Amino acid sequence: MAFEGLSEKLSAAFKKLRGKGRLSEADVKEAMREIRLALLEADVSYKVVKQFIAQVTERAVGADVLEALSPAQMIVKIVDQELTALMGGESAKLNISPKPPTVVMLAGLQGAGKTTNGAKLAGLMKKQNGKRPLLAACDIYRPAAIQQLEVVGRQLDIPVFQMGQANPVDIARAAVEHAEKHGNDMVFLDTAGRLHVDEALMDELRAIKAAVDPTEILLVVDAMIGQDAVNAAKAFDDALDLTGVVLTKLDGDARGGAALSIKAVTGKPIKFVGMGEKLDQIEVFHPSRMSSRILGMGDMLSLIEKAEQSFDRQKALELQEKLKKNKFTLTDFYDQMTQLKNMGSLSEIAGMLPGVKASDLEGASMDDKVLSRMEAVILSMTPYERENPNVLNSSRKRRIAAGAGVQVVDINRLLKQFEMLQAMTKQFSGGKMPKNLRKIMGKKGGRGMMPGLPF
Repeated sequence: MAFEGLSEKLSAAFKKLRGKGRLSEADVKEAMREIRLALLEADVSYKVVKQFIAQVTERAVGADVLEALSPAQMIVKIVDQELTALMGGESAKLNISPKPPTVVMLAGLQGAGKTTNGAKLAGLMKKQNGKRPLLAACDIYRPAAIQQLEVVGRQLDIPVFQMGQANPVDIARAAVEHAEKHGNDMVFLDTAGRLHVDEALMDELRAIKAAVDPTEILLVVDAMIGQDAVNAAKAFDDALDLTGVVLTKLDGDARGGAALSIKAVTGKPIKFVGMGEKLDQIEVFHPSRMSSRILGMGDMLSLIEKAEQSFDRQKALELQEKLKKNKFTLTDFYDQMTQLKNMGSLSEIAGMLPGVKASDLEGASMDDKVLSRMEAVILSMTPYERENPNVLNSSRKRRIAAGAGVQVVDINRLLKQFEMLQAMTKQFSGGKMPKNLRKIMGKKGGRGMMPGLPF
């Protein structure tokens, strides 16, 4: 999980401060030393760390902090504000051309994930903004690059424009003309990469830029290469004058230094981050939310947005009616599990909750394999059994266990959990929800912060 090491070290530094009733300048400087080491170990640029610590220290040794009733909380607040500012302050949106099509040129080194993340971004614009994107295959050098773009295009139901091994500049120009004729209001140019920055690569990218005058030039960069990502961003920016950065594989980088350094070094905002391999795992980069995650304060806004995107509103309304009539079945339970899985891994979801670290989940029984086993058990039942689990006798359970590849005890455990959930939803639908829980989940029984979930 991104920033995990940094989060743990910062939490340890703040914990020492919280143990003191009043802070001296020496206490603050000791904490700043630990924060500086934590940032350097997270592979943040030395110059960025030096400037960041100077700014935080200047604010932290002020009278407002040292004389505050809770100085440790004030310092956490200052670090939160400075981290947010370091990563750009506000989220940066994709610029849309007033005259369609909006041309988005994707640049980057080989292996950074340009093809996949360009398609992800096109899919995001289609799903959330109602756009009609076109993917253009301008990488004629990497083997199977065109086929890869066509595969992800089919998966996302987005058309792909390609001209085989023609000149990339001609392909880009023809793709824009094709979009104008066929009503595509966005064009994503998947350009070639190299294993390293060289002049031949930059010359080709400059020629494409001159030919189509893109609205956006986004650098796709791999977060896991650390400071090399920042160096690559600087080189591409000098050559092309980037408008923003797409940071990929952030979920696989426990350090996260690239995310904290790129904006400060290049002055160009991180606009999107790739958080997994699935084609819907790309999200807008929110500096304030990322800072909250780093400081262990969670990211409830992103969690709620993810839930709203993953849960089927119509099914949620149907489920609500069933809850009112106390008719929650194993089929409904299965639908909820499926939609929960669409939100991502449980560790990813838990990482957005305040005070929860990925390491806290190690060895926990509730993991993605548990959901898969429960899913297999329910799918091994007949439709009648799912609607009427009370008919499940010993022979039926043995048949289901054989079909799902589990033990009968696993089926009994699932049925016990389902009975508990049924009892809980019966309480909620009957208006017997405790007052304190009602405040958290909302006034209507069965409609909580997670739309569609019955709990």
